[in-house]
Amino acid sequence: MVRGTCLCGDISFTVKDGSRSVAACHCTQCRKMSGHYWAAGYDDVANITITGDVRWYAASDSAKRGFCPRCGSSLFWKAHDEDGMSFALGALDGATGLALQKHIFVASKGDYYDIADGLPQKED
Repeated sequence: MVRGTCLCGDISFTVKDGSRSVAACHCTQCRKMSGHYWAAGYDDVANITITGDVRWYAASDSAKRGFCPRCGSSLFWKAHDEDGMSFALGALDGATGLALQKHIFVASKGDYYDIADGLPQKED
């Protein structure tokens, strides 16, 4: 199990089984939302318990993003047609035992950095 919180502590969450997937997303929306690329775990919604008042933003016709309305921490990403949800690795508290597995949407990455860790890269 991993646990996370927003910056102010109003929102906390646990992920029961850790994560099915751990990725760095380089899409334009994630870069604008986070200020860089977004590192996230992904698991079934049934494995994620959230405490606190998450505010959801419809970022597109197919997905929404969850954040803390008090401190602005970006915490979640959820596609409308999936049973899974992404959660911010940067919001996790303490050691997680997780490691990046891949980079996604690298065709949209910023030109100011390189991806040089040897992990698989997906264009979209």
